[in-house]
Amino acid sequence: MSSDEAYTAFLDKANEIPLAGGNISTQSAETKAAAVNTNAPTALQSIDKYYISETDEPFVPAATIVPTVQALLTLLTPITSATDEFRDLIDHKADISIIDTDDWDPRGDYVYIIRAVREAAGVCEVKVYKIHYDRTRAEYYVVSLDSDGSRIVGLKAKAVES
Repeated sequence: MSSDEAYTAFLDKANEIPLAGGNISTQSAETKAAAVNTNAPTALQSIDKYYISETDEPFVPAATIVPTVQALLTLLTPITSATDEFRDLIDHKADISIIDTDDWDPRGDYVYIIRAVREAAGVCEVKVYKIHYDRTRAEYYVVSLDSDGSRIVGLKAKAVES
């Protein structure tokens, strides 16, 4: 590369998402639901921790209203329909899986995150939903239902994992 501008142009081109026809999803690595960041508890808004991956992205507050009692009950169960319900809730089409908090954080690096979500929600159970965008890009939602059961609150972070 002969100049900084040429190198920057090269990096920009390399970071573009491939167009339709390839094997990689063209969908944004950000969820579409406008309600995902509404009314997050104040305690979660002050979290200054990062999810360590190839991009080291910050955890950001996530909260959304649970639309129906049936959706609420489904989200509480660790079965496939819970991932479908969560996908609908955040308005996304990517594959989603539920990960046990111990499996997601086997070394205890994110105990503070899990504890903060648990305290903000006022309940004990915390779930981790992983949104699979493609082979390397993902987004993690560390969430719980708040104590009155009307919304999901927690933190989310993007990740690039090879």
